Amino acid sequence: MQVLIQVTVPVFLLIGAGYFAVWLRVLTDENIHGLMRFAQRIAIPCLLFRAISQLDFQANFDPLFILSFYVGSIFAFVLGMTGARYVFKRSIEDSIAIGFTALFGNTVLIGLAIVDRAYGAASLDSTFLVVAFHAPFCYLIGITAMEIARNGHTFAWQTVGAVINGMFHNAIMLGIAAGFIFNILDIQLPVLVGDAFDAVKLTALPAALFGLGGILVRYRPEGDLKVIAMICVLALLVHPSVTWLLAKGAFDLDQALVRSSVITAAMAPGINAYIFASMYERAMRVAASSVLVGTAMSILTVSAWLLIVD
Repeated sequence: MQVLIQVTVPVFLLIGAGYFAVWLRVLTDENIHGLMRFAQRIAIPCLLFRAISQLDFQANFDPLFILSFYVGSIFAFVLGMTGARYVFKRSIEDSIAIGFTALFGNTVLIGLAIVDRAYGAASLDSTFLVVAFHAPFCYLIGITAMEIARNGHTFAWQTVGAVINGMFHNAIMLGIAAGFIFNILDIQLPVLVGDAFDAVKLTALPAALFGLGGILVRYRPEGDLKVIAMICVLALLVHPSVTWLLAKGAFDLDQALVRSSVITAAMAPGINAYIFASMYERAMRVAASSVLVGTAMSILTVSAWLLIVD
């Protein structure tokens, strides 16, 4: 129990500190917005760029590891969309946005921090593989489903292309892409430049976690509690359960890979779930509330998964 407290409490204390700093008006929304812009546009791209550019893909890439995580993701998306449509009688577009909220976990801001504290920096190599594919994979699934729903089962390539183009103007995506390029071409940064990147990347997770807490102040849980509960169950329990069954049972992966895949799968819905809902103006209140409620609930569920995978 003491180990669990040492792993999870500092992460959620940082989120809580950000939350109460804004709630008590010690910091303004503008302050938090500036901090998150720094984290998302500079610090996290530096972190991901350095990690992916230096990653030994030959040693760390295991297709079964990737499969165990993303089969669980798709399962959560399909169940969320189906439940919203046929149990809660939401429109097809609302249902897709709800499914996307169950699909898109907070693998970067919280996932990396939890895995790092639980298993050390060496365990992050496999987690970075999940993170590298996460946003492109989730957006491709969500956008494809939404565009088919909106265009009478006709795939709108122009719209998808425009959104994907917009994604690659995102600093985090650019950091990931640059990391892949430097890795493939075996480009090494000069030592002094690399040291500067490393100094910036150390600020990424603390700044992002504190900023996340400040952002969550605006996401008040209102209505749709049964839908929100379904999303939280899918994101916090179903996704990691499917991942654990595949990674541990079906694929018999190394214990380090099982830990990384399951704990990363156990993350609450991320801010991108709300961004996607806002993009299509569908189920925005559900997405926003699920981010807040899921993050709060994950204090307990992540601790439980840490016990299970060990």
